[in-house]
Amino acid sequence: MAYYRQVGTVPPKRHTQHRTDEGGLYYEELMGEEGFSSDSSLLYHRGLPSAIVDSQVWELPDQTTTPNHPLKPRHLKLHELFPKEVWAETDVVTGRRLILGNGDVRISYVVSTQDSPLYRNAVGDEIVYIESGQATVETVFGTLEAKPGDYVIIPTSTTHRWLPHGEGPLRAYAIEANSHVAPPKRYLSRYGQLLEHSPYCERDLHGPTELVHGEGADVEVLVKHRAGGAIVGTRMVYPTHPFDVVGWDGCLYPYTFSIHDYEPITGRVHQPPPAHQVFEGNNFVVCNFVPRKVDYHPLSIPVPYYHSNVDSDEIMFYCGGDYEARKGSGIGQGSISVHPGGYAHGPQPGAYERSIGAEFFDELAVMVDTFRPLELGEGALACEDTGYAWTWAGRGPKP
Repeated sequence: MAYYRQVGTVPPKRHTQHRTDEGGLYYEELMGEEGFSSDSSLLYHRGLPSAIVDSQVWELPDQTTTPNHPLKPRHLKLHELFPKEVWAETDVVTGRRLILGNGDVRISYVVSTQDSPLYRNAVGDEIVYIESGQATVETVFGTLEAKPGDYVIIPTSTTHRWLPHGEGPLRAYAIEANSHVAPPKRYLSRYGQLLEHSPYCERDLHGPTELVHGEGADVEVLVKHRAGGAIVGTRMVYPTHPFDVVGWDGCLYPYTFSIHDYEPITGRVHQPPPAHQVFEGNNFVVCNFVPRKVDYHPLSIPVPYYHSNVDSDEIMFYCGGDYEARKGSGIGQGSISVHPGGYAHGPQPGAYERSIGAEFFDELAVMVDTFRPLELGEGALACEDTGYAWTWAGRGPKP
């Protein structure tokens, strides 16, 4: 989105000389989307950003997926994937376990206390939701501080690393797009400003304010990219540290946005998921369900009505509070519900009736809706509650 920032020193005119105190030149890099036709920023480096001295294969964590066939809803217990004894051996980049994915988006989960290597995703933008814990995210644009409830939005090809700190591990829910990610178009003016009816504004978006400078030679960066129709990894080695930027300006950069700064849109009767939308990418959307006053029509039923996902899969990550519609299903903190297209779903038995008269829901969840079917990653198969599909009927298939 077109929201201009400047950090560090830049010359008065773009594409002109920017010199060091000793008279040498800094090297200008344009980082832009859609082939010079969309948002961009200009970064000024001490060294040549294109100089590499080695390139080797990086074997990505298991990216295989399995179709959701036969079709059924699923409950995934993410907290079972990372026992405490592996936290110190896991980092937020190489330790991700794939939960769900298709040709447009991949959802992974990781629990870590280890610093990550330098990393760049050249496939698409990343949205990393912080379930708990804290981290400093160092990037070529500068540093970000991430805390519980933050989305960390990292544009395509941004070199960065994760440094967890504080008490407890960093629990991160990574949404990796095969496209760029932005606020919904209906929230934006034709020039890119967030409008008055948007549930958040530019004051809620926190970009880097201080640059970070790295030291060392022959520095390795892990790069995720496309090759032959697949997503693969490469280890690139740079002669000098990529964190050598002395200044940048433009409208493309990483930032954080707290789910707690999202102002929910409510109504007299139940509001559908588009009222909760926060971001969108190609063929998927991201929505927030936050603590809020609920429906105030005298005859309202506050929990969702039963609905068929005709064109999409609905993935709900439960990350706080008490989700009224799922009581009695075993779903809790760290759960994911997978409700696929072609299946009618809704509240658990009894929740419809219990919700009548409720005035407030204390719940926190991140929802991803996709417009192509999602397949199950190895992480999903490792933490599935196999009885979830039968909880509406009260019994499963006959032996």
